Amino acid sequence: MTIKEAFPLFQTFALACALLAGLWLCSPARASDITDIDMRPQPSSTRSKLQQFTDRASDLAVSAMGMIGIHYKYGGNNPENGLDCSGLVRYVFKDAWGVNVPRTAAELSRSGEKIDKQDLKPGDLVFYNTLRRSFSHVGIYLGDNKFIHAPSTGGKVRIESMDLAYWKSRFNGARRINDPEPGSDNHQ
Repeated sequence: MTIKEAFPLFQTFALACALLAGLWLCSPARASDITDIDMRPQPSSTRSKLQQFTDRASDLAVSAMGMIGIHYKYGGNNPENGLDCSGLVRYVFKDAWGVNVPRTAAELSRSGEKIDKQDLKPGDLVFYNTLRRSFSHVGIYLGDNKFIHAPSTGGKVRIESMDLAYWKSRFNGARRINDPEPGSDNHQ
């Protein structure tokens, strides 16, 4: 093997060594390096409301993503027979939080708290005018300008980008359904 042929191998070896050295230098602290950690469990009341909301909203998003591929059925409200857009929302809220929400997109558009588009968080509802009337379609926001919905006859539950021209031009608004505290009896 000539030096010219061996040089790329040497470069790869040197890069790997540099990477390993960098990882070693940036490695997390070991237990023996830390002397002032309070290991007592913190009471759950110190957990922030924002963190609790984030966890609960994530439950909604995960439940919704479990519905990907379910076929659309007008008036459908369970995965076995199919779901329409508001049926998907109703099913997911019941599954994730154990609460009933209104059945139609229009009714859902009057529930909860109005949210500005720039304040969307996973689990918020996003509304669209798809039938020449406001709030005729609803989906669940997942984050990163993506939402999940049951689109229309012949379609299946899927994730879409809110950045697509079709959805941008039809956006009507967003709502946040305030969930009951975990363990409460506020199940509608």
